Amino acid sequence: MLLCPVRNCRRELLREDRRVFCSQGHSFDVARSGYINLLQPQERRSKQPGDTAAAVAARRRLHDQGITAPLLNGIAEILSPESNDVVLDAGCGEGFYLGNLAQQFCFEGHGVDISRTAIEAAAERHPKCEWIVANADRFLPFSDQSFSIVMSITARMNVEEFHRVLKPGGHLLVALPSPDDLIELRGVGTDRVARTLETFAAKFKLIETKRVTQSAELDATSIEDLLHSIYRPMTSKPSAAQRVTLSLDLLLFHALAL
Repeated sequence: MLLCPVRNCRRELLREDRRVFCSQGHSFDVARSGYINLLQPQERRSKQPGDTAAAVAARRRLHDQGITAPLLNGIAEILSPESNDVVLDAGCGEGFYLGNLAQQFCFEGHGVDISRTAIEAAAERHPKCEWIVANADRFLPFSDQSFSIVMSITARMNVEEFHRVLKPGGHLLVALPSPDDLIELRGVGTDRVARTLETFAAKFKLIETKRVTQSAELDATSIEDLLHSIYRPMTSKPSAAQRVTLSLDLLLFHALAL
């Protein structure tokens, strides 16, 4: 299923002990925690791309408090995965959504993210899934039609690659921050649904939409964690406890046969 990430290679990667390798001799070690780093030097803009250790730790603390549990439940309801599904989470971060869904529904899970720190945290917490460091914006290191479900949860989207790795009849779940997401901290946000539908229209058909919203009272420490864990700039940095809205627009697509 895994493909060599070296440019102009793309041959199948075989597994042997603590490494994976292709017929051209390109070899990649399997880390102690089980993840595989397939990120090529030319595919990163910094020495440590993606989520920082501080962002990963902050997001993990928020998840562990149960603050994002309603968002996870909403994704589970619209996705309704089955045990025979093979699921890819592209831009999986520290693996909260994929890891918990795989545990709940007993499907085969694979996560990809550009952050080695995030993938290492995912592998340590959810060892039953496969975790890969790679740049999903450019290439998903998997064979054609490898997955029955692809997820993109508040992550960058690669329409061509999502369609390539999905099996015929497969489903794509895209989760976008809704306009009300973090409204108390940043004001009303942009509605991204229409633009996303246009982006995917050539290769995917929308079959269901759902908005999931959670309002949580956060103390000052959790507010600080929230600010560390997101990318969008804040108009201010509150230091006191306050109620915060977390909201996702969920779009479920069916892959079109082309």
